[in-house]
Amino acid sequence: MKALTKMIWKYVGATYVASVLMGVGSTVAMAQEVINIGFSGPLSGGAALYGKNVLFGLESGVKDVNKEGIKIDGKTYTLNLVGLDDKYAPSETAVNGRRLVQENKANFIFVPHSGGTFALQTFNTRSNFLILSFSSLNAVLEKKNPLTVRIPEAYERYFPTYIKFQMEKYGKKLGIATTNSDYGRTFSKDFEAAWKNAGGEVVANNLMAYNTSADFYSGMGRVLAEKPDVLLIGGPSEPTALVAKQARELGFKGGFILTDQAKFNEMERVLGDYSILNGSVGVVPLIPEVRPESIPFMEEFAKNHPSVQGKAFSSDITLNYAMVRILAIAMELANSKDDLKAIMDKLDEAVKKLPPQYNPIQITGFKNGSLIYNSSVALVEDGKLVRHALIEEKK
Repeated sequence: MKALTKMIWKYVGATYVASVLMGVGSTVAMAQEVINIGFSGPLSGGAALYGKNVLFGLESGVKDVNKEGIKIDGKTYTLNLVGLDDKYAPSETAVNGRRLVQENKANFIFVPHSGGTFALQTFNTRSNFLILSFSSLNAVLEKKNPLTVRIPEAYERYFPTYIKFQMEKYGKKLGIATTNSDYGRTFSKDFEAAWKNAGGEVVANNLMAYNTSADFYSGMGRVLAEKPDVLLIGGPSEPTALVAKQARELGFKGGFILTDQAKFNEMERVLGDYSILNGSVGVVPLIPEVRPESIPFMEEFAKNHPSVQGKAFSSDITLNYAMVRILAIAMELANSKDDLKAIMDKLDEAVKKLPPQYNPIQITGFKNGSLIYNSSVALVEDGKLVRHALIEEKK
């Protein structure tokens, strides 16, 4: 098991996407027995690791669902995944979405960023496809789009815990240096309001281009010039690790708050260990030391999907893997692959029928357009991750 947690990521590049797309042509002859599902996300650029992890989770879910198939109206269907690179650009997501619907007849499209979600929401009800959004922004659901599923829970649940831990240990002066994506801007705005509401002060706010840069010294220097006690950082894991490293090199001694897109175990691979991240708080990664309940899933998954060797287990992989299985169960319960409203109506029941061995993050239900699951946070103390329960905000 220790070896499982020490794997090193290997980029698979375009060959990975090609392997996903190869399935399309081979299924044309059996089109009546195949359900195409689409993916549009970053497979190149600074967020490539993030997009590839989501895609890998989807591909693995499809592979496992297809072992038994999906039983609908007396027929057995298999899933076919079509994955497209959008470079984290919403305009590209829109182009990909139209292509997936028109060329591949996809009724379901997974997208792992809010900007892409918003782009698809402008036409998905008209084109009749379900968006499965891997974004924790409340705005994804605030648009009241009836054919949108949000896979992660809202990030606001973490705020009271983050704020209490960091204010008590380091102080009330916050510097903001997150990614400048739609997600980063919204997360920063919401967290700034929560920090101020708790009696804190925001002394600097300088969002940076995590997806196109590897040099954050000048941007971080501007933030640190205001002498913050705590830094809010985060975006895709790899550039977030570089932001933390460069902040330390510039003399920052305070605590880090990570956005939920950044994963501790992926950052550790860039940094070598957790020492640079001492005093950090973020979401709990999928590693045995802090999430032992996930061990059976991880061992079984590694046995069934050997290509996981070299990847860090994360919610990006496991939540999307689980969502494919939930979607398949919901289609069977609705006895339809086309009636999207009926499928949506069966998602909560489908979650409850998801076998525990496929549910390492303990998803408990589906309500108001979003999955619900048991959450906690992780802190880095003396170079080690420590898990803590959430402090629920008083209403």
